[in-house]
Amino acid sequence: MIVVTGATGNVGRTLVRLLAEQGHEVTAVSRRITRSDVPTGVRAVAADLAAQPAAGLPAAADAVFLLVGGDLMMTGDPSAVVAPFAHYGKIVLLSSQGVVTRPDSLSHGKAFAAYERAVMDSGTDWTLLRPGGFASNAYAWAPSVKASRTVAAPFGDVGLPVVDPDDIAAVAAAALTEPGHSEACYELTGPAPTTPRQRAAALADAMGEQVTFLHQTREEARAQLLTFMPAPVADTTLDIIGTPTPREQAVSPDVENILGRPATPFTTWAERNAAAFR
Repeated sequence: MIVVTGATGNVGRTLVRLLAEQGHEVTAVSRRITRSDVPTGVRAVAADLAAQPAAGLPAAADAVFLLVGGDLMMTGDPSAVVAPFAHYGKIVLLSSQGVVTRPDSLSHGKAFAAYERAVMDSGTDWTLLRPGGFASNAYAWAPSVKASRTVAAPFGDVGLPVVDPDDIAAVAAAALTEPGHSEACYELTGPAPTTPRQRAAALADAMGEQVTFLHQTREEARAQLLTFMPAPVADTTLDIIGTPTPREQAVSPDVENILGRPATPFTTWAERNAAAFR
């Protein structure tokens, strides 16, 4: 059996589907998950990893995909969060590229690094996934695109190789079920850097409608980010998208090496999700 935490999110939902399609026994875990959230044959468990212990988690499993949410990432005890999974066969942790590119950041660097250490010290097999920015962060533009066909973002011409969450899920499925990924750390990116202005244009093309790009100041963007994320996360996010390091702008080969195909471009993500912006 494979346990997937964060099972209703952008990565977890696809991962649950992929594993179920491959014929694996899957337990999908999320705080407010219901039976309707998972495919037929998948067990749904409503559990909060912040609770100690988190009730409802299987006592044992072949592997677990571990996703730790933002608040718990910043305030939780990594050893306590990881402990219920220490007797599983393997832990695949969704971490962050910031562990290596922003080691002094309280959020992307130090917080994720603490969870990585807890996983590596757990005594079980492990794999670390370190994605850069997600293509699905563009969902934050959906309200303005729906209301006025506009996208407001800072640093409009700074490029980053954002990664499709479906690619992260596919890599996670491989790490959970295939040999050869023991004690590996993978950086996951898209196939090429794209700027916010280019991503807005890709959404416009996918929708077949005009979308106007509007420049935001860093201060305006920070105020918006603070409505749904802690200040350290918002500040580091703005540092990354505004003044990325060379490594953050580089394309990693790991997605292609593991999946045997190129990473998915943002244009494909936009085409697949255009309905969310109409």
